[in-house]
Order: sequence, then C-alpha cells, then structure tokens
Amino acid sequence: MEAETNLVAYCGLYCGNCRSYTKGKCPGCAKNERAKWCKIRSCCIGNGWSSCAECTIANTQECKKINNFVSKILELIFHSDRPASILYIKEFGAEKYVAKMIETRQMSFRKN
Repeated sequence: MEAETNLVAYCGLYCGNCRSYTKGKCPGCAKNERAKWCKIRSCCIGNGWSSCAECTIANTQECKKINNFVSKILELIFHSDRPASILYIKEFGAEKYVAKMIETRQMSFRKN
C-alpha cells in the first residue's frame, strides 16, 4: 500500500482509480510534466510538499489555489470533494486515504 501513496495527486485526487491512469493515457499527477498549468501542483512542488495536506493554511476554503474557478469545474466533472480528501489526509495520513479510495473505488471523496 505504501508504494501507492505516490499516486495521490497534489490536490488529493487518487490517480490509482482514474481511468486515464489505469488505461496508460496519463502518468499520474506527480509525473505529468504537461500539467504545468495546475497552480496546486506548482505550489506543492515549489514548497516541497507531496500534497496540499502539508500546507500550513488550516482551512482549505481559504486557499485560492484549491478554491478557484478551475477547481470548481473539476469538482463538477469528477464529482469530487478535494478539500475533504485533503482534510482526511491531514488527519489520517496518505496510506489510510489510499486504502479508503481503493476500498470505495473512488478518486476522491464525493461532493454532496
């Protein structure tokens, strides 16, 4: 399981359950050099973080990188609640998050 924590994207999506990743069309967030447009990815790489869960901003709602127009569109497309995923990783760790995503076959927690 530990090896699969590298499939947690900087924003909290779990690439291991993504169709693009499983079909070999995407290398996953960390290895996707074409994803330079992603402000979340750039922020985490610039700060040396494996995900937003390492950020010092206590409330993900305050972060303009994870809460912006593009993020809202991604939430609609993927029906994802990435802030909830980040909070789960902060509280329980990436390994438990990966286990939860594998168990539920989801890329992130679902937006209610």
